[in-house]
Amino acid sequence: MMLFVHIIVCIVLIFCVSVKADYTVIVRTEEENFVSILTKTPKYVPTWPSLDSRPLPVWYDVAKFGIFIHWGVFSVPSFGSEWFWNNWKSELAEAIRSKTDLKFGLYHSMYEWYNPLYVTDKQNNFTTDRFVIHKIIPELYELIETYKPEVVWSDGDWEASDSYWKSKEFLAWLYNKSPVKDTVVVNDRWGSNIPCHHGDFFTCTDRFNPGVLLPHKWENCMTIDKKSWGYRRNAVLSEYYTLVGLVKELVITVSCGGNLLMNVGPTKDGIITPIFEERLRGMGAWLAVNGEAIYDTKPWTVQNDTLTGSVWYTLSKNEKQLYASILEWPDDNILLLGSLKLSKNSQIHLLGYSSIIPWKQSDNKLVITLPANAHRGEPAWVLRIGTL
Repeated sequence: MMLFVHIIVCIVLIFCVSVKADYTVIVRTEEENFVSILTKTPKYVPTWPSLDSRPLPVWYDVAKFGIFIHWGVFSVPSFGSEWFWNNWKSELAEAIRSKTDLKFGLYHSMYEWYNPLYVTDKQNNFTTDRFVIHKIIPELYELIETYKPEVVWSDGDWEASDSYWKSKEFLAWLYNKSPVKDTVVVNDRWGSNIPCHHGDFFTCTDRFNPGVLLPHKWENCMTIDKKSWGYRRNAVLSEYYTLVGLVKELVITVSCGGNLLMNVGPTKDGIITPIFEERLRGMGAWLAVNGEAIYDTKPWTVQNDTLTGSVWYTLSKNEKQLYASILEWPDDNILLLGSLKLSKNSQIHLLGYSSIIPWKQSDNKLVITLPANAHRGEPAWVLRIGTL
């Protein structure tokens, strides 16, 4: 099983960046503009058509499911939301790599509301870029070279364009010369004009779940606590997603070609509270049985069934197995599907249940008889259909 983890991080560096001769680097000119210094012809140049031509690293599409951790100084009061304070440095990269098979990623917020350099640039209508020169670019280089993240999850970009942030120049270095150039993936928050247009995967907005197949890889970044990314001691039970709701988000997201990034907020002392633990363990238990319908799959020609809309489809990578994820168990144990027409030698199995499932094909629907004792109060169920 492959997962990936993002850790929220805001690291303050003291105007330092290591410039190496064999790197594609960004330097300051006398006019305080950025130019790209290249020692040889790069594979990717700092233009969106070139950057967009980079293939998505395979591991990300295989993974499907990730965990987002928001943990910082705001977790000390643990009241309101993560915006109370937001300045924490990750120390988990080595532990994750040495003790797990997880993929490690970092969140990075571009702007800082009260940084005097940013305030000045904003007052100048972003015609100056001292904040980017002295803070953002050195910080990004330091993050990549120190922590070597497989995901760079950018945010806080929306007040200025990608040109101000020097996003294209940074991404060209990241894809050409960084220590993670062949494996790293980035999202789409690199300037006010960029979300849902450029990046290895699109997030578009928080909690983005279009419910339809999109032509570009995308991610549903959402929170178990519906109101906050950080831990809240004043949250009530109704403000948390149920396990049924979380599995539904995962199933629909993957059926439509996306990945789910599910957020938890530890307490000030790094504890995952029981309700978050219960949800995480519940997701793990469901995936232990039904994970083959999620990991390393791809969308089918139909996303959800034309007759029973609570059934969503995925296809195995070799296209030999079709999976039908059932979000609502039928009251009479009879499932009707309108998107399938099976050959006589097809077999249907319910994942986690040993017996073959009986079915009958009529002219306009497939009739499947589900075993009542297989319900077991699960949040969702998966049919594996072979030989279509």
